[in-house]
Amino acid sequence: MAQREPNAVAHMLGLLGDEWTLLVLQQALMGATRYGDFQTRLPISHSVLSSRLRSLAENELLKRRVYQTNPPRSEYLTTARSRSLWPMLVSIWSWECLWVPEHPDPLPLMHHAVCDETFAPVVACGSCSEPVSEKDVVAQWGPSGSWPRSIPAAVTRRRSATSQAGLFPQTMTVLGNRWAFAILVAAFVGVSRFTDFQTQLNAPPGSIADRLGIFVANGVLVGTDNRYRLTEKGRALFPVLISALQWAQRWFPAPEGPAVELTHTACGGRFSAVMTCDKCTRPLRGADISAA
Repeated sequence: MAQREPNAVAHMLGLLGDEWTLLVLQQALMGATRYGDFQTRLPISHSVLSSRLRSLAENELLKRRVYQTNPPRSEYLTTARSRSLWPMLVSIWSWECLWVPEHPDPLPLMHHAVCDETFAPVVACGSCSEPVSEKDVVAQWGPSGSWPRSIPAAVTRRRSATSQAGLFPQTMTVLGNRWAFAILVAAFVGVSRFTDFQTQLNAPPGSIADRLGIFVANGVLVGTDNRYRLTEKGRALFPVLISALQWAQRWFPAPEGPAVELTHTACGGRFSAVMTCDKCTRPLRGADISAA
């Protein structure tokens, strides 16, 4: 039987499941446009930066525009596809502010222009507008969903922990590796044993052991009685996972239907995440959020 096409989750992990790609996108959304901007802000080699900018342009996350011909110079502008990542990046920002106190420079708080308050984002249900947590949402595979279809074929090279950079170093251990993200999703749906992670994901044992060890060291999972369970810190990553999934299914829909279907148990409706302000409860827009 022919191999079925990768689904939205696999496309998302193939694009974002790389630490340097996330860091380049992070800086682009914070205003970097020219090659020198990225080179100044990130400890990145010329070859890696050129490769990531080329890939992001090819996948319509950045738009390359020539602004000088002699000598040739280009800038890289954000697109609708990359700008719509703001719910995921805001969720990451909030999680790191709350759960990663060891930042060398403390992260700034977030300011909501609509109510003129510093705020934290809250995930609400698009059907009933009530706030939700991971305990209120049930996930099941959709028509294009399965573990084999959700893992990208490309292998991303892991950088050592000492080379991590940027504002969100711990988050990079979650989203910056395809196996790490898949393990975290599996933990949220109840997988806990090492052998079950390996079997479900069809992943190399060394990769599973490596990422589980990093999650335990960072306090995202706790290992007891040969099981790995989410901690409170790990469960707090729910908004990051939901917003990443929602972004993926918006931009990479499969002809046969979604990869994952979500239901809000309280209202019984199909769950679609809406980010709201914890101060004024209004829905957030990326343009209304800034550093306090």
